[in-house]
Amino acid sequence: MNELSVVILTYNEEENIAQALESVCGWADKVVVLDSFSTDKTVEIASTYPCEIFTNRFKGYADQRNHSIKNLGIDSEWMLFLDADEWVSAEAKEEIKELISKVPKENGFYIKRRFIWMGKWIRRGYYPTWLLRLFRTHRSHCESRLVNEHIVVDGDIGFLQNDIIHDDQKGISEWINRQNKFATLEMEELFKIRNNKDENLNVTFFGTQAERKRWLREKIWNKLPPLIRPFFYFHYRYFVRGGFLDGKEAFIYHFLQGLWLPFLIDVKYLMKKKQVKSEKK
Repeated sequence: MNELSVVILTYNEEENIAQALESVCGWADKVVVLDSFSTDKTVEIASTYPCEIFTNRFKGYADQRNHSIKNLGIDSEWMLFLDADEWVSAEAKEEIKELISKVPKENGFYIKRRFIWMGKWIRRGYYPTWLLRLFRTHRSHCESRLVNEHIVVDGDIGFLQNDIIHDDQKGISEWINRQNKFATLEMEELFKIRNNKDENLNVTFFGTQAERKRWLREKIWNKLPPLIRPFFYFHYRYFVRGGFLDGKEAFIYHFLQGLWLPFLIDVKYLMKKKQVKSEKK
């Protein structure tokens, strides 16, 4: 049985897939690329690396992650999810291998993501962002959420010390297109009625960073007035948490991701709300 499998979800990631694969091929026992029928050279590039390639029609990020866990025949004890625009630092690889060899009691681990924007680490106001990416394969699943989905682990959870690196090579135009799609999914999530809340992430202020963020979103953020709340969020990240200390690159990122994106979500939400109200008349 393999100890560790790395799974990378892809769709038109020809600019990014090589750096992701180079960071894990030869380190992980198995590397799997799950592609959503890319129309560029993603699969062609991936095929030059020692990895297994599967395809599955994209229905949502949670669906792709659960498909990876349940339907690809991965028999490793541990699984690590890596986005195509991310790579694993040498320090994180050493830490993960040492951790697995000790057979930890925890069934999942949060990893810090270091975000690179315009060649610069966006540290203040955004870092650390903790993501549950390393977990025991058969003790975990992904919550049913359209976007910003989280892995749910049955058992104890720990925290790693070292980072994975987010370093998207696609450029600003593609980033904006992607955020526009994310905004639509996040807007739809506001209208989504969950049939089984128990399968999703716990909502508690005293839990993990992900659980606390979900609590803040559902208990505080969603109750603030749309179109105004993005300005509070930007002020918090850029001024209160010191984002302004990281230069013009940080200003551009915090403005786009911390103000423009949530503002766009609010606009889409208000338009959807108006449409639903009109349809009911």
